[in-house]
Amino acid sequence: MNYVIQGIDPAPFRHLYGAPDAALAARHAVRMTVAKKPGAPCRVTLADAEPGETVLLLNHAHLPVASPYRSAHAIFVREGAEVPARFENAVPEQLAIRLLSVRAFDDAGMMTDADVVEGRDLEPLIARFFADPAVAYLHVHNAKPGCFAARVDRG
Repeated sequence: MNYVIQGIDPAPFRHLYGAPDAALAARHAVRMTVAKKPGAPCRVTLADAEPGETVLLLNHAHLPVASPYRSAHAIFVREGAEVPARFENAVPEQLAIRLLSVRAFDDAGMMTDADVVEGRDLEPLIARFFADPAVAYLHVHNAKPGCFAARVDRG
């Protein structure tokens, strides 16, 4: 089964890069300096930020669908991230090292299945979910904090 895991578009966050702390606070965002790796997984680059880098912690509508599953949660974005990562038939290290909650959705934004998996075992779960023709895409979340990690689409 071919699949693609792609980082989110940085465009909605660019106006926050370099913004004063007061402007970030007005948008319910916080600038943080990364203390350890892993610890601040950037949703644009799909890699953990390095110690000393700055990231923005902000709210992101990762599932803006017209269904009961519509959802938003806190995410990290590397300050200055410009190019979304793209992984074809490969799991980024950022996901491979974490416990993940994976949710399958149909075209109407309704959840059809869900499971929890160690990231190193994500690929077989992707194949199992995409074996169902009703599944349009998957959402991967970091299981412990519950935050959105990445979307998986058919390749």
